[in-house]
Amino acid sequence: MTAAVETPAASRSPAPAGHGTASLRARRAMLTPALTVLCFGLVAPLCIVVVYSFLEAGTYGGVVWSFSTDAYVQFLFERDIFDDSLTFSTAYLEIYGRSLAMALIATSVCLAVGFPTAYFIATRPPEQRMFWVFLITIPYWVNLLIRTLSLLFILRDAGPLNSVLIYLGVTDEPLKMAYTDFAIVLGLAYSYLPFMVLPIFAALERSDVRQVEAAFDLYASKLQVLRDVIIPAAKPGILSGIILVFIPSIGSFLAPDILGGGRELLVGNLIAQQFQASRNWPFGAACAVILMTVVMLGLIHFVRYQARLRAGGAR
Repeated sequence: MTAAVETPAASRSPAPAGHGTASLRARRAMLTPALTVLCFGLVAPLCIVVVYSFLEAGTYGGVVWSFSTDAYVQFLFERDIFDDSLTFSTAYLEIYGRSLAMALIATSVCLAVGFPTAYFIATRPPEQRMFWVFLITIPYWVNLLIRTLSLLFILRDAGPLNSVLIYLGVTDEPLKMAYTDFAIVLGLAYSYLPFMVLPIFAALERSDVRQVEAAFDLYASKLQVLRDVIIPAAKPGILSGIILVFIPSIGSFLAPDILGGGRELLVGNLIAQQFQASRNWPFGAACAVILMTVVMLGLIHFVRYQARLRAGGAR
């Protein structure tokens, strides 16, 4: 009896002193590859961009290693070539505003299409769900450039979409869809739609379907079930999808350049133009830094707002 009682106590004896240290070292070793990638693939390039934004532009590209804030001054002011005076200009602010509007519209389109799609997949039998997810992801195995060019061929005046519309009698002449804001928004939504569908599907899949059945048993209408049961369950996925679609959309380059024909500059095209044709690297870096700052401030405000909502709901 004594041995039987003492055996559990022996099993609760403290671990060797070096065991915790060895475990901590093992965890750090496992984190090393990820931290290395983050440092050299994210932090270091961002630091280089920030440093370049405070340098002078080289005559034929590159930078001159002399501190200057001319890039940020150029963003808000236009310098007179004769007396070197500064005049406030909204040209670049309008480009950022147009990019913001396009990204918001594309995010709204993705949400309008992605939510019912995710709900449909989440309500299929478990053995069928992965098949529908597979169908959603198949087009995105192809390179984004090829998909964007393919969409341009569909939207052009002599493309299949206009041919079908004329054949059905919807219109007598081709509709101007390529090289328009409509084409840009469609391209953005098409490019990032899975980033909306998959998080919402993951949130709905984890929800309890019996809550929907209980709501109908209590004579709730379909709108009430959607508003009070389904959307709250999908809310984490919706918020994640909005962030995952909006951030790449606001800085996208391919869709505005190919589908928009480069007629109206957006932020991504503006930055690319400064590093390529204009060869003004500091100004391109400054535009990128301003974009990152705006996005980060928006995300911080969004996170704090959600935290206040959760705190209010908890009370």
